[in-house]
Amino acid sequence: QVQLLESGGGLVQPGGSLRLSCAATGSTLANYAIAWFRQAPGKERQLVANISKRGGVKGYHDSVKGRFTISRDNANDTVYLQMDSLKPEDTAIYYCAAGRYGNQLSDYDSWGQGTQVHVSS
Repeated sequence: QVQLLESGGGLVQPGGSLRLSCAATGSTLANYAIAWFRQAPGKERQLVANISKRGGVKGYHDSVKGRFTISRDNANDTVYLQMDSLKPEDTAIYYCAAGRYGNQLSDYDSWGQGTQVHVSS
């Protein structure tokens, strides 16, 4: 089973940018669709973006369209989430997940431990 490790979170001012990375070990990342979810305090975990195994299909939550970009480098077993024009409401723990392409939590079998993103002035 694939193991996932997120990195790249931190504190950023509104309007700023961060790039999250999700590195895979234990299995070839190209075998999986990958998604980024986020969970803010007191809220349910929410799909942010997802990408098919080869990267040809991508999806985004309406709240991040035009600001976030998901991409993958299968040769290096890494998926990225480029986050631009960040807003305070983007503050959450961000998780990457591997599984079959879909929009539900249940579509994904393997999860990372999460990385905190905090957007504040």
